[in-house]
Parts: sequence; structure tokens; C-alpha cells
Amino acid sequence: MDKDHTINNYNHSINILERKNILVTGVKKIESFDDEEFLMETVMGFLVLKGEGLELLKMDTLQGNVSIKGFLKSFSYVDDANKKDKENNIISRLFK
Repeated sequence: MDKDHTINNYNHSINILERKNILVTGVKKIESFDDEEFLMETVMGFLVLKGEGLELLKMDTLQGNVSIKGFLKSFSYVDDANKKDKENNIISRLFK
């Protein structure tokens, strides 16, 4: 079964409970993550979540659901051109 057909096309949402529990739907893949930042590709574009103590709780690859816990400070969407810059920033932080 094709993964793109499994994830409901254009069904994307972000549910935040008390800035501590985050559920993102419509996720195609997680590009990178650490305890301060998640970069993921969704059906509506690339999404960056920033916070403290972020931890991946569950990823359902068939449904495209991702559960994260930790303190959320911000989230934003980035275009494809900025994605490489975000990835390079994460890599450079890891190898300081």
C-alpha cells in the first residue's frame, strides 16, 4: 500500500494541550529532532517545533500522527528553500 494514500491528503492539524503535549497529524516524515527542535515534513509543508525537553512519544507512520511531550515555545512553517538551512543549523549545533 502506498504511504501517500494511507495518510489522509490535506488532513493536517496541531493539537496543543497546556504547551506540554503536542499531537501533529498529517506528518509524512520527521527530518530531524532533538530536545529543543523538531523538523518534520507534513502534507501542508515543513513544520518546525521549538521548545525545551521535547521528546518523541509516539509516531504512527501509517496514519501520519506524531505525539511529542515537552515545553513548547514556538512552531512555524518553513518553505523548502529554508529547510536546508534549518537542517544545517541543527547539524552544526550537534557537532559543536
